[in-house]
Amino acid sequence: MKRNYLVSLFLMMMFCPINIYAQEFNRYFSDATLRLDYIFAGNTEHQSIYLNRLNKLPRWYGKRKNLTEVPMEGYGQIIVREHSSQQIIYRNSFSTLFQEWLSYDEAKSQHKSFENVLLIPMPNDTVDVTVELYNNRREVMTQMEHQVIPSDILIRNIGNKPTPYDTLVKAPDPDHAINIAFVAEGYTNEEMSIFINDCNTAIDAIFEHEPFKSAKSGFNIVAVKSSSIDSGTSEPGNGIWRNTVLGSHFNTFYSDRYLTTLNLFALHDVLAGTPYEHIIVLVNTGKYGGGGILNSYNLSMAHHRLTRPVVVHEFGHSFAGLADEYGYEYEQIPMYPHDIEPWEPNITTLVDFHGKWENMMGHNGVGLNEGAGYSPKGLYRPCKDCRMRTNETPDFCPVCQHILKKVIDFYTK
Repeated sequence: MKRNYLVSLFLMMMFCPINIYAQEFNRYFSDATLRLDYIFAGNTEHQSIYLNRLNKLPRWYGKRKNLTEVPMEGYGQIIVREHSSQQIIYRNSFSTLFQEWLSYDEAKSQHKSFENVLLIPMPNDTVDVTVELYNNRREVMTQMEHQVIPSDILIRNIGNKPTPYDTLVKAPDPDHAINIAFVAEGYTNEEMSIFINDCNTAIDAIFEHEPFKSAKSGFNIVAVKSSSIDSGTSEPGNGIWRNTVLGSHFNTFYSDRYLTTLNLFALHDVLAGTPYEHIIVLVNTGKYGGGGILNSYNLSMAHHRLTRPVVVHEFGHSFAGLADEYGYEYEQIPMYPHDIEPWEPNITTLVDFHGKWENMMGHNGVGLNEGAGYSPKGLYRPCKDCRMRTNETPDFCPVCQHILKKVIDFYTK
């Protein structure tokens, strides 16, 4: 009798946290996604946030626990409060191309607008949504608040006829998995078999790296077969413009290798109804380029000899907010003030090093190596080399592996 009681108590303790998380989620949200479309606009002197449109998707594929916590600070956050109590019930962090553009000289004299999409679980009742954008001194530079009433007749229902997709990695427990969608960019209908092969190549590359290799069962991955009229991508520097589903192009911010898409509404339209939270866009080109933006997307060329390391490197940015660990005299970008500690966990100015990798110092080659965050001086990285520094090194450094594992555990444990 006592043994049965102990077994019952053990099982209750083991499954109770799951039930508590489910109850907390179901109290405030339903199993659907509210997609919020915004316009971020301005210049270095003044920035604004505008609500563009609200959309409802059939399922929710994001986190169902740790609802009010974020694994990294980011350059922006979305905060959702229950209207009646003003209690925070959901929070997530992100970064944007808009904020990166603000670091360039063009933003001193020009005004520009950028599309941005944020996803939250569909609230059961009226909520107040706050969107905050931070500058590189970790200060709020602008914010916007608006209300969402779930019964609003102008919330569009989309995603009932999703873009065709293949499931390439199936998690044993999809409801508690990290959902990644690969998206085809610059592939025609006739090239979809090539796209699927490219996805498998990228997946193999990611799961060759720890800690992804050990945590593969926590990932659910699909390949979204979004076809383009033209094959390839646009190269403005060479006068080449192609008609592709996402309108991607090189020469972003006039940088030859910077391959991005600015059409985030189109990107999420393609994804509507598919199981996704994290996005990897594969571009049908052999020219070197790519980019990764925290909780926005990772975009990489598909047919270059360095495709495999670049996809993994950019996923480090988009999935875990890892910073670039290189800094060269000939290519300096003043993105990180040297008197402020960056929020990115794998670089430091030593202004507030506590809580970063101080407890790993002196082990497995971990120390303080000057040159990171696009600056050869004043910023430090953990190891001499890492996947976040060069394409030639075979692994993430021990510190980045530790950070990535913490993010994986945040979503899956």
